[in-house]
Amino acid sequence: MKEFEKKDTPRVPKENKKTPSQFEVTEEVQLLTFLLEKMPKKSRHNVKAILRDKQALVDNRAVTQFNHILKPGQTVTIKDSKAPEEQKYKGLTILFEDDHLLIINKSEGTLSIATDKQKLHNAYSILSDHIKKADPRNRLFVVHRLDRETSGLMMFAKSEKVQELLQESWNATIRERTYLAVTEGKLKEPVGTIESYLVENKALTVYSTNNPNLGKHAITHYETIKSSEYNTLLKVNLDTGRKNQIRVHMKDLGCPIVGDEKYGAKTNPLGRLGLHAWVLSFVHPVTGENMYFETAIPAKFKWLF
Repeated sequence: MKEFEKKDTPRVPKENKKTPSQFEVTEEVQLLTFLLEKMPKKSRHNVKAILRDKQALVDNRAVTQFNHILKPGQTVTIKDSKAPEEQKYKGLTILFEDDHLLIINKSEGTLSIATDKQKLHNAYSILSDHIKKADPRNRLFVVHRLDRETSGLMMFAKSEKVQELLQESWNATIRERTYLAVTEGKLKEPVGTIESYLVENKALTVYSTNNPNLGKHAITHYETIKSSEYNTLLKVNLDTGRKNQIRVHMKDLGCPIVGDEKYGAKTNPLGRLGLHAWVLSFVHPVTGENMYFETAIPAKFKWLF
């Protein structure tokens, strides 16, 4: 009698296409309270883990604070997987990377790109080496720059096409570009806007003029967050992204940024330039998603106040 031959039927793996859970906010409430109500099968510990792992997005922005206040009309999305680990290099941390963009938090003292005097160890060279690990043919493209002594958020493109898309539609693409600035003294008006045309001279120093035929139009909005006897911490929003714009405009207002000897500062209580690119919000040029990034306030800024 022949043994019964068992044919192995190939197993087709089931597709796991979980879609993130989405909840609409109808009343003002704390995020943790909202999630506990919307996810009754999850324990308090589980929900706090979701927040810790940056899986809770409020209007596409990851929020980790359990007591964050939600407003009616907002959307809370729960991702199935935790956010990828941030990759750290000397002088910068990669906050986000996909096939099209890289978003980093640059440390003060790190160049954005190479100069004649310093070819190595700049954000561009570090990130170029990073993307070439996946494929030696990969290339990186500069979208915008930060001064060497300015810390904070920067964006790079991973193709020339994406670079062009961003630069050609910069004003329409960028939703928010907010800086923190520590200045000498107190501004006459705690909230205001300064507008001028910026010109760069042969010594590579930028200055303001009222002549539109000479310079590039620059608009800077500022708002006082805190002030002390000698210094002010400002929230600064840009309508335009000109070279040294904030530094020049603070000098024009009689309150130069601390540590900025080039533009009139006499003191340096931070031991660095008092300028940090704090928030960057934009529409993804390829996917159309609303992207939002916010870095921690530098410890030295907090210490001063």
